[in-house]
Amino acid sequence: MQYTKHALALLGAISAIHTAAAQETVKIGHTGPLSGAQAFSGKDNENGARLAIEELNAKPITVGGKKIKFELVSEDDQGDPKAGVQVAQKFIDGGVRYVVGPYNSGVAIPASRAYNDAGALIATVATNPKVTQQGYKGVFRVNASDTQLGSKMALYAAKELKFKTVAVIDDRTAFGQGLAEEFKKQAKIAGLTLAGHEYTTDKAVDFTAILTKLKAKNVEAIFFGGYAPQAAPMARQMKQLGINAKLLGGDTICTAEMGKLGGDAVGENVLCSQGGALLDKAAAGPQFKASFKKRYNRDPDVYAATYYDAAMMYANAMQKVNSTDPAKVGPAISTGAYKGVMGTYAFDAKGDMKESLVTIFNFKGGTPSPITSY
Repeated sequence: MQYTKHALALLGAISAIHTAAAQETVKIGHTGPLSGAQAFSGKDNENGARLAIEELNAKPITVGGKKIKFELVSEDDQGDPKAGVQVAQKFIDGGVRYVVGPYNSGVAIPASRAYNDAGALIATVATNPKVTQQGYKGVFRVNASDTQLGSKMALYAAKELKFKTVAVIDDRTAFGQGLAEEFKKQAKIAGLTLAGHEYTTDKAVDFTAILTKLKAKNVEAIFFGGYAPQAAPMARQMKQLGINAKLLGGDTICTAEMGKLGGDAVGENVLCSQGGALLDKAAAGPQFKASFKKRYNRDPDVYAATYYDAAMMYANAMQKVNSTDPAKVGPAISTGAYKGVMGTYAFDAKGDMKESLVTIFNFKGGTPSPITSY
């Protein structure tokens, strides 16, 4: 009897060793602003990625004969290029070879070099065209670029709103500057008159001097290349100064935070462009929203579903090539297509989405309300 107990214990130990050997942990890093004015976006993005990882671990999936346990490693890059590069190095040193983020173009451009040199893959929503113009094979932009976001807003202003005279303000970040330039480029082609281009920072809160200058030029719209923490007080100050022009922007002002910060100064007077189709109209959209709300007790914001898709895209590619080696997974993503919540992720040679709809929103009741997609 005693022998049987020992034998069973030995078999149990062997079984435990075998189980451990048959499991592999894959770290997925999330890098974004988790502190400061943009923390609401960073946390929303992180929540999207976490939801995907929890669902993957609940299955779980098998790759190369091993059950894969995914682990989310999230770091605050503060939306700062220097901090973002430090996060990249920390991830690389910690064995992270799959990354969702960075959120900010100013972070993604320098950090992508570090990830590339280490053979890591990144799936980013950073919109500046330069992100994918560096020639790095492991960089995938999982949404529309500034070229699409800025140009389609300019087209909408010219063709649908019938505006003639516009002005531009940008916050001098890589994102804001890039977005503003793309808007200007298309605005000129569409026949809009550019009455002025003013500059601010991503820390400013007082835009009175700039707005007063633009008020004198009787512009019908002001396009702002920047983020919601600046766009919201800008909208308030436009109202205070009696400026009736529309405030236009990109995806970073297409957020409930814009309505929250701007109050009654943010309504149908504010329009923004966001990459992707409407979540509510996407086949898997309602289910994702329900799952997200159940898990976090709040609705997803701009990019939660995209970050969810990015994590799922990595897992899907691992299964396709039956490997967790990014040197094999990267080419599978480059040449394949993954159907996620927000659409089909298929990339061109640079790592940009082959197709990405842009949706134009205004605000109703403090939240973005879709007008049209094209």
